[in-house]
Amino acid sequence: MSQDYISLTLTPEQVTGASDGLELLATSLSGLKATPAPERGNLLYMGAKSEVFCRRALRVLEANPQIVPPSLAADLAGANADLAALDQLRPLQERLQKLLSLVGDSIDLLGSDAMHVALDAYAQLKLSGGDAGLDELRKELGARWSQGGRARAESPTPTPAPTPVLDPA
Repeated sequence: MSQDYISLTLTPEQVTGASDGLELLATSLSGLKATPAPERGNLLYMGAKSEVFCRRALRVLEANPQIVPPSLAADLAGANADLAALDQLRPLQERLQKLLSLVGDSIDLLGSDAMHVALDAYAQLKLSGGDAGLDELRKELGARWSQGGRARAESPTPTPAPTPVLDPA
């Protein structure tokens, strides 16, 4: 039985438009910064509870300028600017995560649909490929199922998984 979870055809204009949109996004957010792995361990992560603490502490200082030393006054302005930028980025991140999830799911579904047909094709080759002189091709395709054949065929050099950033909240 045939499987068809998704039917998707992208026009060259759609691909170009999406690519141009990503380029515009990257240009618009050119101030974003990557964190090198060695520095990640030194960061203080602001989870949901920590965010409440942070915002409240900053509001208390703003409401009571008489207790703010000059050395902290400049840092207070920077922290408020950081929170404002965070508030601007969060909705963008949510939209991007939703879009990335849709793209990832669509890639999985497209791959599953194609693989389903490929497996049916391989089964057909096993049944009647010998009569058509396709034994060598069947053996070549069958290497995918041999011990270790998949790892060699699909991923000659393993790609390390990204390190997740945990939110200790």
